[in-house]
Amino acid sequence: MGTSQNRAIQNYRTRLSERGLARFEVLGRDADRDLIRSLARRLAEDSPQASQLRVVVSQTISGSPPAKGGILAALRRSPLVETDIELVRSRDEGRHVEI
Repeated sequence: MGTSQNRAIQNYRTRLSERGLARFEVLGRDADRDLIRSLARRLAEDSPQASQLRVVVSQTISGSPPAKGGILAALRRSPLVETDIELVRSRDEGRHVEI
């Protein structure tokens, strides 16, 4: 390769590292090519969905149980959190049954 090509590659890799990304090679089945590319593309995003995907894939690969507090986190993400719904349960004694 010529020097201009080496400089172009080095500049490209520098720009990637400034964005927090790295280029690497992965070996896999040809049938999984699109899956791996879409997974890598999604993980490269800086979004909550990417973070959630990262956690799920890490847990699946490591085989560790999910962290505690998952239900609480899901309830806090609920759209009903910001509403002022007052849930009151009636405290009646029920009906009288003769036996």
